[in-house]
This record gives sequence, structure tokens and C-alpha cells, in this order.
Amino acid sequence: MSVTLPGLLRQRAAADPGRVAMTVHGSGSITFDEWETRSDRVAAGLTARGVRPGDRVGLVFGNSNWLEYAIAFLGVAKAGAAAVPLSDRLAAPDVDAMLAHCGAAAVLRPGELPDAPGEVTLPEPGALAQILYTSGTTGRPKGVSATHANLAHGCGGRRRPFAHSRHLAHAFPIGTNAGQWMLVNAVDAHPEVVTLPVFTPARFATLIEHYQAGTVFLVPAMAIEMLAARVHERHDLSSVLLLGSAAAPLPGRVAAGLSDAFPNSTITNYYTSTEAAPAQTVMIYDPERPTSVGRAAAGGAVRIATAEGEPLPHGVTGEVWMRSPAAVRAYYGDATATGEVFRDGWVRMGDLGYLDGDGYLYLVDRESDVIKSGAYKVSTIHVEDAVYQHPGVTEAAAFGVPHPTLGKAVAVAVVGGVAHEDLRIFLKGRLAPHELPVRLVTVDVLPRNHGGKVDKRALREVVR
Repeated sequence: MSVTLPGLLRQRAAADPGRVAMTVHGSGSITFDEWETRSDRVAAGLTARGVRPGDRVGLVFGNSNWLEYAIAFLGVAKAGAAAVPLSDRLAAPDVDAMLAHCGAAAVLRPGELPDAPGEVTLPEPGALAQILYTSGTTGRPKGVSATHANLAHGCGGRRRPFAHSRHLAHAFPIGTNAGQWMLVNAVDAHPEVVTLPVFTPARFATLIEHYQAGTVFLVPAMAIEMLAARVHERHDLSSVLLLGSAAAPLPGRVAAGLSDAFPNSTITNYYTSTEAAPAQTVMIYDPERPTSVGRAAAGGAVRIATAEGEPLPHGVTGEVWMRSPAAVRAYYGDATATGEVFRDGWVRMGDLGYLDGDGYLYLVDRESDVIKSGAYKVSTIHVEDAVYQHPGVTEAAAFGVPHPTLGKAVAVAVVGGVAHEDLRIFLKGRLAPHELPVRLVTVDVLPRNHGGKVDKRALREVVR
């Protein structure tokens, strides 16, 4: 039977009205009953303002406003409208463009939630629930639409997720697929979801220690910062039994470092995309397979295929396709792009990779990031893995730059005190000649979008 997040929230409010669903450390908490009551009033208020079922409502919020955002999201859903989550860190012209693209009938921001009494009718599973805009690291952001059935797929079971924990800590931003996953967990999972207004390594470690969190989710960039700051030497992180990384590949050296920093945890990497969710692969860190992103989970499937969707055998590199039993997503208002990416329940991930004989997926690169250098195709992921092996490197990103004879060649931006000549010598025994960087640049930080992914277009501007 299909479920919806508003329906699940109603059930939890009836069963555990005083139980805390979500906390923003230092800002406050919300119980299931409060969440239910306040989102009902938002829904009634939106209806009184003229918002109708099927309308789109923009939600522009920052991480310090997670509680108000959660109320707004469920209120929009209960009004029969579709929520459009947007981070307040986006540039104003980008926000305006996204709201115009989806034809938003209303926009809610912190302190602007409507509040009115009235009857609320819960949405049907097949109704549009949200439009989530992609990060746009490879081009113009696209609005990915999801129904209530898709968003709540797998929820409502007898055994709630992460039952080993009383608290689940995360620092994912609003307006991202990972952030929406945490919103779903706040409704459906067993632990209280806790987060913080601003991420720093020390603040996040303090959050984990304070709540003795049993489950922690972060992105690789956060993990790298925490290891570099050596927060595990000043904070007790022994409560963490599951540490999950999402939104980007987790370098093997970083995964190994997390195993040392969180001594009682299972380090797990989750691979999905805004388009493919809830399809995903899950990989429990295995030193024997340090670069794999795992196998398909939760009834889903992964395959390697041509651009036309024809399956390729194990060990052969091709396009990564994924599917799940959930209702498939789509690009809002863009039938052409939808047809290129969503086919017969399968979703093109935009990545190149291969499967080994046991069904483990290995990513070769983003299709758009592969560097075509002379007669060779160079994987930036492979180059980055080699660079990360140098102990003087904190972070690294490989990307293509113009070359007078090869067309393109490899450039690498690094964070850390490693000398360029030392790094070149180090890489000679680890990379093929065509994979060696022709340009090295040291930067204070790698440019990232609000979802935590490295912005390689911005890096190319640095080395021009």
C-alpha cells in the first residue's frame, strides 16, 4: 500500500504526540504533535490565500530554519501543492529563475508561514509532492519532480530505520536530495533527527558528542574537514555505530581515516542522484574494494549500458543506469530531457562505470568530466584517488584544461602544504603518462556548490 509523508506524520502524531521529531541544536525542537498541528495551519493558510492542488510553492530557507522549513514542507503537501525547496544560499537571480521555471504560485520564507484554522485533506500518493532542482555542476539546473509515492517509498514499515540509534545527526543543507532524505527520516525513522545551523568540524563533532548520536550522515567534504581538524582527538565519537556518506564519491583514504576516527562505526557510502532517488547503491567500506560504491539496495537495480540502454557485460565500462520499485521521477516541464534520462523505469546517472563479477559498481567518472587527452580518455576520479594517497594532500580535484597539441590535458587543484614537485614525483609511479597533471595549483579551498559537490567549472577559471 502506498503511503505519503503527511499520512505518516498524522500516524506518528497520534501514536507519539510528545516525542521529539527534529532538533536544531541551539535553536529548538519540534514534537510530532506540534509538527502535525502547525503544518495543518500552514495548509489551511495557503488555501485561504488561493493556493490550489497542483500549484507549486517555493520554500526558501537556510539551515538555521530547518524546523520552520519542515513545517512549511508538510503544510504545502497538505494543501495539495508541490513544494519547491531552495537554499537561501543561492544567488537571488538563481532563485528567481527556478521559481519562474516551475511557475510558483507562492513563496514562503522564514517568519512568513501562513497560519489559519481549517480542514485539511491529505494528498493522494500519485500527486506531485516536490520539485527539487539539481546542483547544475554540469550545466543549467533542472527541476526534478517526484510524487508522494516516490518520496515516501519504503516508509511506514513495522521496523523503523536506524532503530539502533536514539539520535541521528546530519549537516545536509536544505534544497538538496540528501537534505530531503533527512526530512523523510525525521517523519519515518526511529531516532530523533538533530542538525545544526552552521557546519564546522568542531561544531559537528560537538553535536555528535552532546547527543551521543548513533547514526551520522555527512558529505565527503565534511568528512575531509573533520579529519583534517582531527576532531576525534578532542571529542568522544564512540557512540556512532553507522556513519553514512552521500552526495559524492568517498575517497578510499578518507574512508579509512573515518574508520579510525569513529572506532565503533560502520562506514557506509551511498550512491544515488536527485533523478534516480530512491534507487541507490550502498557500500560498507571494504579495504579489498576501496573504490567501489557498492551494490544495488532496497529492491533496486543497477546496470552498465550504452547510451541507448543496451546492457554491457561485467568489467566493461559504459553508462551507469539505475532503477527502483518506486514511481519514477521526471524533469518538470521538459519532456525532451525526461526522455533522454528516464527510460522504461531506468534512469541514466550521467556517470561512467563498470560492474565486477559480484555486482559491485565502480565509477570511472562523470561523463562530462572525462578528459579526452590526445588518443586517451582520462578518469578524473582515478587521478584524484592517486593524488589523495599523498599524505600532504587534504583535498584534491582533477579537471581538464586546454592543451595546444592534445586538445585537453589534466590539471589538479590541491588543498594542503604539499610541494608541487614532490607531488609530481609521487604521482609518476602511480599514474600513466597521459594521466599525469600538466598543471598543478594550490588553493585554500575547493569551490563547491550548496550541495557540497566540487564546482569544476569554477576551477577551470582559476587556471586560465
